[in-house]
Amino acid sequence: MRRTRLSTARPLRWTATVALTAASLVAVSACGGTSKLVVTQPSISGIQAQTAHAGEKLGFPSVATKNTTRVGGGDPVADAAGVALAVYPSQAPGTHPSVVTLAPTSNWQAALASSVLMAPPLRAPVLLSPSSSVPSATASALATLAPSGAGQVNGAQVIKIGAVAQPKGYRAASIRGSDPYALAASIDRLQSAVEGRPSQFVVVVSADQPDYAMPAAGWAAESGDPILFVSSSGIPGPTRQALLSHQHPRIYILGPPSVISNSVAKQLRRYGVVNRIGAQGAPANSVTFAGYRDPPCVKNQPCAHVPGSFGWAMRSPGHGYVLINGNRPLDAAAAAPLSASGAYGPELVIDDPSKLPSSIVNFFLNYAVPGYTQEGPTAAVYDHGWVIGDTSAVSLAVQSELDNVLEVRPVSATSKGP
Repeated sequence: MRRTRLSTARPLRWTATVALTAASLVAVSACGGTSKLVVTQPSISGIQAQTAHAGEKLGFPSVATKNTTRVGGGDPVADAAGVALAVYPSQAPGTHPSVVTLAPTSNWQAALASSVLMAPPLRAPVLLSPSSSVPSATASALATLAPSGAGQVNGAQVIKIGAVAQPKGYRAASIRGSDPYALAASIDRLQSAVEGRPSQFVVVVSADQPDYAMPAAGWAAESGDPILFVSSSGIPGPTRQALLSHQHPRIYILGPPSVISNSVAKQLRRYGVVNRIGAQGAPANSVTFAGYRDPPCVKNQPCAHVPGSFGWAMRSPGHGYVLINGNRPLDAAAAAPLSASGAYGPELVIDDPSKLPSSIVNFFLNYAVPGYTQEGPTAAVYDHGWVIGDTSAVSLAVQSELDNVLEVRPVSATSKGP
């Protein structure tokens, strides 16, 4: 295949077709020369026998309980840094990413769409930055991650999405777009290029109601299926062009008709087979997505995600879950790498930091509470919950309740709730 040489003097505007290789589609700039990347290591202070409140100072229960772990950032920038280092500890060979995505704090839609780059083959965690300067939390995390560079994007160490600051000392590829719709379409083209083909599945979400769109980030990171946006009035041009590039895909609308209207759904049918997933209320919407599968699961039979199907199909214990606050949309992008690594699992949305919604509690009681038989708990499967944000985002009471519903129980007790 003939490759087109691209100038590195200016950022790339995506105009090439998916048939081209990703390396030929991305312009790479080496800013700051080839300066050595410094891996930093946090200091760890030992808590001694005479330390008052030793358990709390060790981080229990604010950081971790037996079934949960909190990434306790005061804002999504800090959460993204913490998640990236949880997924890529970067303290031994083989634990560094090849490339990192730098998404804009000013554009939650672009940040959500960039979650798809965590999927194979790039496996790029998400960090966040404004356009003015790289925040210290992001800079420190990037130094520790020390990305080596990905061949699929001309050796870039950082993929800049939209209006973000340039981190010094890193080779960077720039993805640009005039608005969130164009940026999402450009990200989709990159993912299609590096994967070698466009995905057969596309997730369409509202550009106006972020709490309903947020769960798409975790799925995109795990599956490689892109996130595209529609408005309340219709399908913007960049989204239409992106859908055409997927050649009649299966389109999954995330949200009820009050979020994405039936009129918009009808317009989407021109571009592929349309299915709607969702329920009224952001928590219930996220739960519905967590349990969804296409083709549908057979009633009274085990349900799981299988190759060629779409959806988490979380209808049994033994999985991971990521709890995020619907008032912090950037946290969905920040936490997305957790859905695509470790225990793998969906993002569940709360709408009140002090309360675990009944829809989420019932979801766990109906499908996810781990149980054990006469063989004992050591033969059981287990759940794990990630809690994203500090206690202003998710309270300790909610974390404690989540820990309780995730606890393994005798089979006879699993139907009775915690």
